[in-house]
Amino acid sequence: MSQPRKKLKSLRCPTCGQIVTTKDPDFPFCSEHCKTIDLGKWASGVYRISSPVLDPELLEEVEGMRPRSSGDE
Repeated sequence: MSQPRKKLKSLRCPTCGQIVTTKDPDFPFCSEHCKTIDLGKWASGVYRISSPVLDPELLEEVEGMRPRSSGDE
């Protein structure tokens, strides 16, 4: 009885969409060129990490945990 072959997980390059595998040297990108394009998008502000949406009750709790400075009264 032979062992089932492991399926190599493949994804798509986030820049150009070409199929890449976890074994590729530039993973998750297909090439150094696509890595550079992606870095440029981060640097120019095309990509952003949004601020979290906070529940008002959770926000009050977080504010209560914050140390107060001498100017906060």
